[in-house]
Amino acid sequence: MDSTSLWMDLVGLFFLLLGGAFFSASETALTAASRARMHTLENDGNARARLINKLREHKEKMIGTLLFGNTIVNILLGALSTAVLIEIFGKAGVVYATVGVTVMVLIFAEVLPKTYALINPDRLSLLLVPAVAIVVAIFAPVTYSVSKIVEGIFLVFGVKPSVNTDEHEQELRGAIQLFKETMDIEEDQEKGAMLRSIMDLAEVKVSEIMVHRKNVRMINIELPVARIIDEVLHSAFTRLPVWKESPDNIVGVIHTKLLLSEMISCNGDISKVNIMNAMMEPWFIPESTTLFDQLQAFRKRREHFSMMVDEYGALMGVVALEDILEEIVGEISDEHDVAVSGVRPQPDGSYIIDGKVTIRDLNREFDWGLPDEEYSTIAGLILFESQRIPNVGQTYTFFGVRFEILKKQKNQVSLVRVIPLPKDEVAGDQQRAEAGA
Repeated sequence: MDSTSLWMDLVGLFFLLLGGAFFSASETALTAASRARMHTLENDGNARARLINKLREHKEKMIGTLLFGNTIVNILLGALSTAVLIEIFGKAGVVYATVGVTVMVLIFAEVLPKTYALINPDRLSLLLVPAVAIVVAIFAPVTYSVSKIVEGIFLVFGVKPSVNTDEHEQELRGAIQLFKETMDIEEDQEKGAMLRSIMDLAEVKVSEIMVHRKNVRMINIELPVARIIDEVLHSAFTRLPVWKESPDNIVGVIHTKLLLSEMISCNGDISKVNIMNAMMEPWFIPESTTLFDQLQAFRKRREHFSMMVDEYGALMGVVALEDILEEIVGEISDEHDVAVSGVRPQPDGSYIIDGKVTIRDLNREFDWGLPDEEYSTIAGLILFESQRIPNVGQTYTFFGVRFEILKKQKNQVSLVRVIPLPKDEVAGDQQRAEAGA
């Protein structure tokens, strides 16, 4: 072999190695590039971002083309290097070619370009996408034929490739969780928690955040007008349900603004006040409504207050717009609010908690991570996990927290001492019941 042919072969090997690097880097960059950023760039008029999104609409076709090109390049690289080294070293050239090509392809055509593409996926994908689009167009017939062959093989073995419709949502949830876990600044962690809460709006039912009817301030319409006005003015709420004959028979909702307008129209003469003019029509919603649907309903109706009923039409509790907003941004406190109503911290680090306090409020305030799928209150958790009605003085340990029953009304747990346990005391058993009194 003369020197000219040798140099031409070496140049050919270099370009084949460069081609392998191109295909490897393109595959990694185009699949790892940020969907959100490409979408934003496309909206800003970036033609290359638009081309990337167009190629991603047919991801199988794009990846198939790049894999096909990479395979062809590697085969040619192996064949050419083997021919050159056999010409130089004889039969031993096969061994040299195998080892040399493996090392070169692994370093320069696989690891190096893919690592760089993972580090700079957006920038590299925008740089390479014009060339990739041309390659995809050229090899389209081959890629189509290969995909049909693959579909036929799947069909023979009874495999039905399925598309994951939740892929984008799962990707977004993962990104939010990663953002929350990797941020050291408390403000950024709170942003992550808020984004996660927004994603959960469509999965959480209003029954999980409602204010139970036992804790709802309601007014009997048959009371004297002066008494009703006094109760409204001394209440911390601007909207109060009104019942007649029975608390289950809600006839309206008093709004303090409407009541004030009615009093002004009567020149302050309470005896002339018509309570019906200060009431809004009650709005009832089913307990299966999700927070997302209810938030949309609040916006559409331009109302902030609703009452939740069960399948039999019985009143279960009330849900306000503020309750949903608190699921997103956390507790919204005003001059009338307590951090978590019904919770009293103790000097020894424990908490005296009313049984009616919701698990969601406790998790949000103290980050305890107690489950709330099967129950909504702290009393419900104890009843469900212990599978019995506990006696005063009994203690239970669930999910790394110790619960001591302090007070009970009939069969309802009304007061509990809660003691968060250090991790070394949990000992891996999250549902260990302890014998008490």
